[in-house]
Amino acid sequence: MLYAFFNWLVSVIGNMGYAGIVFLMFIESTFIPLPSELVIPPAGYLISQKQMNWSGVVLAGTTGSLLGALFNYAIAIYLGRPFILKYGKYFGVSESHLKKGEQFFQSHGGISIFIGRLILGIRHYISFPAGLARMNFKKFCFYTSAGAAVWVWILAYIGFFVGNNKEQVFAASKQWSIYVVGACALLIAGYVVWHKKKTACK
Repeated sequence: MLYAFFNWLVSVIGNMGYAGIVFLMFIESTFIPLPSELVIPPAGYLISQKQMNWSGVVLAGTTGSLLGALFNYAIAIYLGRPFILKYGKYFGVSESHLKKGEQFFQSHGGISIFIGRLILGIRHYISFPAGLARMNFKKFCFYTSAGAAVWVWILAYIGFFVGNNKEQVFAASKQWSIYVVGACALLIAGYVVWHKKKTACK
């Protein structure tokens, strides 16, 4: 199942090409929830199969990430905090997310843009506080591009590693998938038992 899903992702990214990577990473870098983990590793796999190259993938991924970050940056500058809080909730951007990003930005300054690109839960929102604080445009672009390039390279290398060791990786994934399904079943059963006991006590 995992093997089939990964193959499907590889096929999609392969058909879309570098322009598709730019587009998908643009979406990923805005407030729309699209994990970059579904975009770049398949591209890295295609590098291992010599259907894409390192410079093209890293450049496309970084460009898309920068464009998406600039989109959020512009929203913060021109539409402001009230707009973000009013409409962001429809895309998973809550006030707590925004506060988390603002605190991170205030604590670390400009370098927070670079660091934030590498942290799950911060990556998608760090551009908002930068825009609200009117961070220097050139610095914002530099730190965003640097952080995005590092993250894209890491994800691409994961896909590249899978491509060069696919038999071992997918054999292991099949074994682990059994454990994951079993663990999920135990968690669901535990929750049902706990919920029934809680209801009975009432």
